[in-house]
Order: sequence, then structure tokens, then C-alpha cells
Amino acid sequence: MNLFEQADKNNGSAPLAERLRPRTLDEMVGQSHLLGEGKVLRRLIETDQLSSVIFWGPPGTGKTTLAQVIANSTKSRFVFFSAVLQGVKELREIVQQAREEKAYHGRKTLVFVDEIHRFNKAQQDAFLPYVERGEITLIGATTENPSFEVNSALLSRSRVFVLNALAAEEIAVLLERALDDPRGLGGRGNTLEAQALDFLTEQAGGDARIALNTLEVAAATVGRGAITLEAVQEALQKKALLYDKGAEEHYNVISAFIKSLRGSDPDAALYWLARMLEAGEDPLFIARRMVIFASEDVGNADPRALQVAVAVQQAVHFVGLPEGRINLAQAVTYLATAPKSNASYMGINQAQAEVRKSGALPVPLHIRNAPTGLMKDLGYGKGYRYAHDYQGAFAPQQHLPEQLRGTTFYRPTDHGYEKMIGERMRYWEQLRNESAGKDREDPEEES
Repeated sequence: MNLFEQADKNNGSAPLAERLRPRTLDEMVGQSHLLGEGKVLRRLIETDQLSSVIFWGPPGTGKTTLAQVIANSTKSRFVFFSAVLQGVKELREIVQQAREEKAYHGRKTLVFVDEIHRFNKAQQDAFLPYVERGEITLIGATTENPSFEVNSALLSRSRVFVLNALAAEEIAVLLERALDDPRGLGGRGNTLEAQALDFLTEQAGGDARIALNTLEVAAATVGRGAITLEAVQEALQKKALLYDKGAEEHYNVISAFIKSLRGSDPDAALYWLARMLEAGEDPLFIARRMVIFASEDVGNADPRALQVAVAVQQAVHFVGLPEGRINLAQAVTYLATAPKSNASYMGINQAQAEVRKSGALPVPLHIRNAPTGLMKDLGYGKGYRYAHDYQGAFAPQQHLPEQLRGTTFYRPTDHGYEKMIGERMRYWEQLRNESAGKDREDPEEES
């Protein structure tokens, strides 16, 4: 029995998300980068040229549904393979049936493996000969990076397609369809209040299954009539916070978060972090803002801040929520308590302003590259002082265009690591002043 037969048989008692699974490509919502008109995956499906693939994406983005749609669109036999319940013996039986199906009915067999990363190496290897000979078409689905979780041999024989979390407006389309479709709640007379719709589309986190099954529970609690915000909150077991990702409060909260970090207030920063997490903010959005903050507001006062922020971004991407909140909290408290400097940020702003004002000023001859004899004859590289031939690996010389001689863009603060940088720069400035006007013969760097 395939998944279609199971779905048909249990249609009345199946969860709403299962009953509403799309049956055709046109019914699919989201993944327009793969399934839009003229896009690669849609073309492969419509022309029945799809070979073994792996769908990689978050939960509830349509990986299983898309596999079923492919089987339906290509008139293929669809078989679900379970890593928990089945092994190599069952796979051989499936392949034998696939051979007979091809010989007697001319139909291909699609073998769908959900959460393929949970298969051990031996199980994954068992698919290789059948995939390579084209006896079955493997469709693997995973929420984990297949580069790390799928055997390289199997990965090389498959094409990876990345599915994105559904946008709020795409979730809204599915919810409205569920209220009208006879397979769903159609005919019950339910409506979804605007506040309830907005709250559920945000709290679903791009997961269609969460959104639809929450809607079903909320509809059961109200019976017929309007599904209210309170009913959705009760079904989801989460209260709505004043935080709309597309409106003012979103920007108010992230502004408060950044300003708390800048003000070296770890308690306030943790509070605003908690507000964003509880309201369903994308944790990677928070991590990205902290990566920016680490350079813009901490800078070279503590260069490790950027390392911490980038490491947390990678950790959150790898771990996800809810555990990722611990990584975020570590970065928040580190950044809030780190010494602060915006000297690098101000420096690049001023340097770019100067470039826009003065244009492409000529590069001083002594620091130009001289790969040919003609360039050397023209004075390119002449007089260049190779820093490593001098005490402290510092050679006083002019590096800015002549028109900008003496201009300062970077002004280190007297905080943390940047204090040492400032002392070093003052020493260099002294050496520059002492060497001004001197015409020393210095070794030239080979270009």
C-alpha cells in the first residue's frame, strides 16, 4: 500500500495537514524558486526527467508533499521507506517489485526516504547499486545539511534541492484554503479573525504543518463560527506579544536590543532578546545583528567579539531553537560587557566619504606594482621601503595619495585592546615625523 492509498483510506480521521496535502504542482504553495514557471525542478517534473534527488529544508516546508506530487505528476509508483521499520531485506523486495512494475506496466518506482540522515552508513550504501542502475528513483528528505549527513557516494548520485521555510503570506494562503476546502474545514462555517490569522502565520515559523494542525484544534474548540485570537493562542499554547515583524514594534524592540548592547547593559539586552525569541523572531536575524554590532560598536577594543558573534551565528544555524537561545545569550552577555569602540566603523565611513569627494586619486609611485621593466623604468616601486627590513617591522613612508598626506581616518579609543593600537600608532607617527624630508636608500620589494 502506498502513501496515496493510506491517505485515501484514512482521509476522514487524518490530521488537517495530511488531508490538505496538494495533489498537483499547481496546488503547491511556496518554493517558487524551484516550482515557479520555467524553474528547474518544475521542468524536470513536467518532462518526467527527474532522477534521484534530496530535498533539504526545515520541517513543514513540503518535502514529503512534493515527493507525492512528483509521483502523481509522473504516474510513478510511490513507496515510503522507513529507516526504523525496514532494512536491506525490504529494500530488495521493493527493487524486485520495481523491476516488475517497469517490465509489465512501464511505471517507474519512486522510493521516498524521510529524514534520510537518520539512516546509518550501511543502509545508505544499500541504495547505491539500485540508484546507479536507475532501477529506483530515490527521493530523500532531510532537515540536516546533506553534505555532512548523507554518504558522499549517494550524494554524488543525487541532486540536492533546498526548500525554504514558508513566508507568512504563504502560510496565510494555506490557512484560507483550509477554511474553504471540503477536504479541510469547508462547510463548517468557520472564519479566522484577522488578528488570529496574523498571529498564527507568524507563530508557525514557516511550518505549514504547525499552522494547519493548530487551526484544526482551534476550530474544534469554537465549533462553528469565528476562530478568535484567544482560540488560536489556546491551541498553540502561546500568547501573542506586541511584536509585528512588518510594523513599528519590530523595529522598536530590535532598536532597544542594540542600544542595550551599546550601553553595556547585559540585563536589558537579555530581556529584549527574550522578547524577540518569545515573539517568534528568526534567531538568525538576531545573530546577524550581533555580527554587525561586534564590528560596529566593539571593534578593535575587543577583536574577539567578532569571533564570538560569528561562532554564535554558526552555532544557532547548526543547533536551532530552543537550544540556540543559550548560544545567543552567551553572545549577548559577551558583547554587552565588552569594551566599546566605533573607530573602525567611523573610519570606513570617513574614508568612503573622502573617496566620493576626491575620486580616484593616483597611487603614489613608490607603492605601485612593477611587474615589467617598462614600469620600473617609469619609477613604479622606486623608493619603496620593505617594512620587514626595519626595526619593529615599520618603515615610515607615505601610503596615502599625495593630496591626502597626513589625513587620519582611524582614531583608536583608549579602551581595551585598541588602547595598545593607539600607542603603536602614536609611535609610528613619531617615526614618520622624524623621517620626514629624509631621502634614505632602502631595499625594494620584488614584485
